[in-house]
Amino acid sequence: MRSDPRLSLNLAGIKMANPLIAASGCYGYGFDYTGFVDPAEWGAIVVKGTTLKPRAGNPPPRIVETPAGMLNAIGLQNPGVEYFLEEIQPRLAGLGCPVLVNIAGETLEEYCQIASLLDGVPGVSGLEVNISCPNVRRGGISFGCDPDVVEDLVSRVREAYRGPLVVKLSLEAGNITAVARAAERAGADALSLINTLKGMVIDVGRRRPVLANITGGLSGPALRPIAVRAVWETAEAVSVPLIGMGGIRTASDALEFIMAGATAVAVGTANFVNPLSVREITAGLLRYLEQNGIAHYSALIGAARNER
Repeated sequence: MRSDPRLSLNLAGIKMANPLIAASGCYGYGFDYTGFVDPAEWGAIVVKGTTLKPRAGNPPPRIVETPAGMLNAIGLQNPGVEYFLEEIQPRLAGLGCPVLVNIAGETLEEYCQIASLLDGVPGVSGLEVNISCPNVRRGGISFGCDPDVVEDLVSRVREAYRGPLVVKLSLEAGNITAVARAAERAGADALSLINTLKGMVIDVGRRRPVLANITGGLSGPALRPIAVRAVWETAEAVSVPLIGMGGIRTASDALEFIMAGATAVAVGTANFVNPLSVREITAGLLRYLEQNGIAHYSALIGAARNER
């Protein structure tokens, strides 16, 4: 599908053909779906979570379907940042769209090391900082649950990385707006929300949890109303652009997030069900603009707020 200027945007310095982003963890490194759709049809792609050292992830089973989505307990399986730089980075230019790297660490120092290694790397348009990983120095509390820790972490990553910096938020924090403001103060250029929510499924026949990890992250349509609410509340609290995500499958789903205050949206679990989701959502957005006489989609950002 040819890009349409009615959907173009500049997100925190990243020029995108449209506001659709392939969410981290659901699109590999961008090459996995080339047999179905041209990666250039995305506004941007966020590659799978990358850590300082290789991680084997959690033991299987690691995925289970739920009535309106799925749980995953992959455990950030990835080959590490050195492998990314040696084997993946040289191929990024061929994707035809901006690429962001999702980074995660177990200590503040690890986040900074990864950010430093990725600073100025060709083909890397920005970082998405996943602050929902265990903080081993604080007794297992997630980094993203403490606004003070978030501000410290993001400020350090900001010093180590000069490009666009997106911070990914989780509702596990409790007060997501306090965490959002802390990330903004520390230098985040944009925020993405929300991450998965912790859940579990029990096999009643075996009388045991289905996932070897016991719990996993819930994604898919079940998450959408909660995520839209989070975007709505966060848009009132900060001035940086927001990337909304959580159960987006259709143009209507994407428009909910945009009208709540998101500048862009990320599509994750839907790609497992429909690899052509980006094409169909893009077409649906353009139809909406045409049917309503809207010159550019940006007129819809926060539109539901403006109608109150």
